[in-house]
Amino acid sequence: MSRTDPLRSYKETQIKTATPGKLVVMLYDGAVKHLSLALESLDSRHHSYDRVSEQLVRTQDIITELMVSLDFEHGGEIARGLFNLYMWMNRQLLDGNIRKDTAPLESVRGVLLELRSAWAELAEKAGTQAPARAAGGVNIAG
Repeated sequence: MSRTDPLRSYKETQIKTATPGKLVVMLYDGAVKHLSLALESLDSRHHSYDRVSEQLVRTQDIITELMVSLDFEHGGEIARGLFNLYMWMNRQLLDGNIRKDTAPLESVRGVLLELRSAWAELAEKAGTQAPARAAGGVNIAG
């Protein structure tokens, strides 16, 4: 048994027992974490473009997961607005990755932090909901 097994098990339990709102907050946390790591790598004197790219691709993967979890039927205009915002984020991340420019990356991080804060507040208010168990994604209609 490797040293990472207990940590992996703990994280899996967190995900399986989280409310839908908390799952969204966890996705935002992951996106901010990977984007911050990319920015740190880009800003360091000994930056590795491979590491920057790897972290930005992980951030894009998380944003894509947020996109596919949108419920347009119940989320209506809010879901459409979030979809457009996520598309913009992915374009900014791609641009920042290609040009190795921190400005678009910082813009995305700012928006992610604002959205994370809003979802954390919503998740706290809805904390009495049952844990999410469906494998079909997260309903983030609100």
